[in-house]
Amino acid sequence: MKTEISCGPAFALAEISVPAGGSVRVEAGAMAMMRGDIAITTSTRGGFMKGLRRSLGGSSFFVNDFSSEGGGVVAVAGALPGDIVETTLDGGTALLVQSGCWIASDATVDVDSKWGGSKGFFSGAGLVLLRCSGNGEILLSSYGAIRPVTLAPGETMTLDTGHVVAFDETVQYRIRKAGGWKSMILGGEGIVTEFTGPGRVWMQTRSATDLVDWLRARMPSNNGSTSSNG
Repeated sequence: MKTEISCGPAFALAEISVPAGGSVRVEAGAMAMMRGDIAITTSTRGGFMKGLRRSLGGSSFFVNDFSSEGGGVVAVAGALPGDIVETTLDGGTALLVQSGCWIASDATVDVDSKWGGSKGFFSGAGLVLLRCSGNGEILLSSYGAIRPVTLAPGETMTLDTGHVVAFDETVQYRIRKAGGWKSMILGGEGIVTEFTGPGRVWMQTRSATDLVDWLRARMPSNNGSTSSNG
């Protein structure tokens, strides 16, 4: 997958060159532009149950495969302002991706929900993971800029769960409270994810959860409002 990323890190756009006879898999709704000879096929990729697991994980039930007989270009963009990075899977270590951060990959990359990540889902942390494995290139999108960090064996790093983009499957993780109940209620720090190396971790500089909370606090409320007739 030959990709040119521009307009980052705030409003990144990834233009993917699809060679003659080639294809690329894209998250439903992520396509921003097409050029040349491009055809679209929509499917669950793996059957009903795999599509259902993706949808329960926060991604679309469907994915789009863009293919070309003569060659073309597909451009993809994230739903929120932010960056896009490309990384390679070599058939060895899989990549665990925060749902919503996978945006596109080679058709040879398998994207499925990892229900080991359900411990974050059921704890209310909002950490739901997609397991990406196989051979090929993968594009990760973010809200804000993306910063990669490589952890040495035994080295730890803690992220607010909303800032997690992806991490190697070799990295161990656990979800916990940032501190005591006082810190959660008064300090504004809630659920965090602690990572232990070895492996790579990608973080985003902004949190979509924080954005939602910020907007909710500033939206007018109709609680207690009454209307009278005559």
